[in-house]
Amino acid sequence: MMPIRFYAQRLFNGKTFLEDQVLTIADGKITSIDQNISQIDIMATGLVVPGYIDLQVNGGGGALFNDSPSVEQLKTMIKAHAQFGTTAMMATLITDTLSIMQQAADAIAQAIAQGVPGIIGIHFEGPHLSIAKKGTHCADYIRSISAEEWQVFSRQDIGQVIVTLAPENVSPADIKRMVALGIRVCLGHTNADFKTAQAAIDAGASGFTHLFNAMSPLQGREPGVVGAALLNNHTSCGLIVDGFHVDYASCQLAIQAKPQGKVFLVTDAMPPVGTELTQFALYDRTVYVNNGKLTSTTGELAGSSLTMAAAVKNTHQQLGIELGEAIRMASLYPAQYLYHHNTLIRGELCQGKQADMLVLNDDLSVKETWIAGKKFY
Repeated sequence: MMPIRFYAQRLFNGKTFLEDQVLTIADGKITSIDQNISQIDIMATGLVVPGYIDLQVNGGGGALFNDSPSVEQLKTMIKAHAQFGTTAMMATLITDTLSIMQQAADAIAQAIAQGVPGIIGIHFEGPHLSIAKKGTHCADYIRSISAEEWQVFSRQDIGQVIVTLAPENVSPADIKRMVALGIRVCLGHTNADFKTAQAAIDAGASGFTHLFNAMSPLQGREPGVVGAALLNNHTSCGLIVDGFHVDYASCQLAIQAKPQGKVFLVTDAMPPVGTELTQFALYDRTVYVNNGKLTSTTGELAGSSLTMAAAVKNTHQQLGIELGEAIRMASLYPAQYLYHHNTLIRGELCQGKQADMLVLNDDLSVKETWIAGKKFY
C-alpha cells in the first residue's frame, strides 16, 4: 500500500492543537508529521482528533452481543459506532451462560484473526457479580468462577480482556490470577464494603465499571466502593456522561477527585445506537427507549443509547471540561488503561501510532472516521 499524505487544517494530536499539519500514513500507521503542503493526497477541513476508544459496548446497529455472538454482529456494532467516532471497542458480554461466553470469545478471536477493524478485545461484565447490585443483569446466571470459565479467561487469542466482578464474590487470590493472565480487573455490580474493595485493589484490580452505578455508595461511616474508587489514585474509572446514569455534578466531582487521566468515557451502549429502535429484548424483558433513556420493564436502567461523540460533547459542554481534555477522556485515557506503556499504539496522533482518527465538525459531530489509515465512515 502506497503511503498517503493527509492534510489536517486543524489537528489535536492528543496533547495540543496545531494548524496545517500533514500526516504521512503507511501500513496503517503514522510515519511522520510535517507542514509540507506541496504534496497532499487527502484534505481534511475540520478538526482532526484521535479516534475514540470505548471499553464498554454491549451492542449497536440493532445488534446485542449476547444474542448469538458472531463476527457479523461485531461488524454490525463497529459500523454503527464508527459513525459516532469509535475506532476501537471492547465488545461487552453481560452476565450469561457459559456457552454464550465461549461463543463470544470465539467470535472475538475470529474477528481479530480476520482483521475486522476496531475489534480489540472483550469485556466480560459478569457473571461473577453481586445479586444485590445486579442492575439489569439476570440473577439466574450470576455464579462463582468455574474451571471452564478459567479456560475462557486464559485464552490468548481474544485480544485485550476486561473482567468486571464483585469482590465480595471473587477472592483476592482469583483476582491476582486474572491479573497474572494480563486481564484488566474492574470492580462493578458490587455491594462490597470499603475494606473488601480495597483488598481487591491490593490484589491487582485496577478499574471501576460505570462509576456510581450498581455499586455501594460513598457514605460518612462507610466509604463503600465509590469511596475506594475516588480515594485510590492509581485506579481508573469508566464514566457514563449521558445525564441519566450519573448527575453531571457527580461527574464533575469524580473528575476533580481523580488524578488527570484516571477517568475515561464509556457508553455502555445497547442495540438502539445508530438505529431508530424504540424497544428491544433483553433476557426475558423488554427495554424501552424514551428520549434517549433506556429502561427495562423491571424498572432499572438497561445500558444506554449514548455515543462517544455525544459523551465528548456532554463532557465539554455540560461538565465544563476543556475540549482537549474531553477528547483525551475518550481516546488517550482508555488506551492508557488498556495497554501497557510500551504497547500504547492508540490514543494519540503522532509518529509510530496507528492512524485511528476522526474529522470533527464545529459542533463536535463526526464527519469522517479513519481506522488504521483507511476511511471507515
